[in-house]
Amino acid sequence: MARHVFLTGPPGVGKTTLIQKASEVLKSSGVPVDGFYTEEVRQGGRRIGFDVVTLSGMRGVLSRIGSEPPPGKRECRVGQYVVDLTSFELLALPVLRNAGSSSGPGQRVCVIDEIGKMELFSQPFIQAVRQTLSTPGTVVLGTIPIPKGKPLALVEEIRNRNDVQVFSVTKENRNHLLPDIVTCVQSSSK
Repeated sequence: MARHVFLTGPPGVGKTTLIQKASEVLKSSGVPVDGFYTEEVRQGGRRIGFDVVTLSGMRGVLSRIGSEPPPGKRECRVGQYVVDLTSFELLALPVLRNAGSSSGPGQRVCVIDEIGKMELFSQPFIQAVRQTLSTPGTVVLGTIPIPKGKPLALVEEIRNRNDVQVFSVTKENRNHLLPDIVTCVQSSSK
């Protein structure tokens, strides 16, 4: 039976919105939920980058258009965006480590939005995701990109795990998927 739930679909289709709604429903039904999501940052109507936002409300830079990497840091770039690994790891890693060391009875849900190109520049993040996926008592609710171009090793690994249920989000089904996602996570976290 699937233990972890992942959403996939093209950029802008509504994966993050569904994750946020599912998190709210799960929290209000008493399930402990922690994790992070990524959010577009806009300026004057155009996208200038992405932030990482934890469910507890902390926010940091994930990437910005054409910004220079901090001195002494290697440049990690996806298209026009430069990834700020230090900022990302500072927020994302403690959340994952916390979920991965779940103590006490009952299940918990860890939101990981997203496991994509930008995030996968971080080796510690890759290790932390694997650790979280293999932690008993932790259910991962995450997002992965649709296969495009060169496969991303960790994304394919997740897609092919037999304890993962992947929902494909489309403009047609995105408004009807929420109950299925919540039910799937709740049955995993029993």
